[in-house]
Amino acid sequence: MKKITIALDGFSSTGKSTLAKQIAKQLGYVYVDTGAMYRAIALYAMQNNWVNDKQLLKQDLIAALPNVQLKFVYNPTLGFAEMYLNGENVEKQIRSLEVSNQVSKIAAISEVRAKLVEQQQNMGKDKGIVMDGRDIGTVVFPDADLKLFMTADAATRAKRRYEELVAKGDDVAYDEVLKNVQERDLIDSTRTDSPLIKAEDAIAIDNSNLSKDEQYEQVMQLVQSLLN
Repeated sequence: MKKITIALDGFSSTGKSTLAKQIAKQLGYVYVDTGAMYRAIALYAMQNNWVNDKQLLKQDLIAALPNVQLKFVYNPTLGFAEMYLNGENVEKQIRSLEVSNQVSKIAAISEVRAKLVEQQQNMGKDKGIVMDGRDIGTVVFPDADLKLFMTADAATRAKRRYEELVAKGDDVAYDEVLKNVQERDLIDSTRTDSPLIKAEDAIAIDNSNLSKDEQYEQVMQLVQSLLN
């Protein structure tokens, strides 16, 4: 059976991971959440007091990168793979707003990107993969068979993220979440190394007013057109 590579890029809180999981499950493909990888390294830096709101000890983190082991472990109960950092399940910790506030700074470090891009490319060398992130269609898989670029207005994305965090029991304010979304947009779009940009051959999908089902159906039509 023909296998393809599907790259999903876009802004934070556009539902990339949810959509990518749906597609991968339907096709029986491997799903990789590259954002989880950057979040795990951000958590590692936070645990070692190398990054916070006031400082970023970049060289300390770079020197320690060989000691960072990242692994996705499939959880059959949840139906998706969870992120493990040096043997510890950190899936819950990496989804916190505290990590969200630091991850874009960590993702802007070239040495971090080089380490993770190499891993990501190895994961997808046999195709049959759905990967989401910020630079999948431009850097990781520039020859991907299908490239999607997800977007939505900042207020809509902040509302989704806020409701998601509240549902998990986190004590957050909407204004704080909106500020985080806007700051991440700025850092991701203006960083020197692999900035968040739409690949020329990517299909843009603004899901500000689309339901998850509508979005899924729209994308699966694109996928099936490539597989048929």
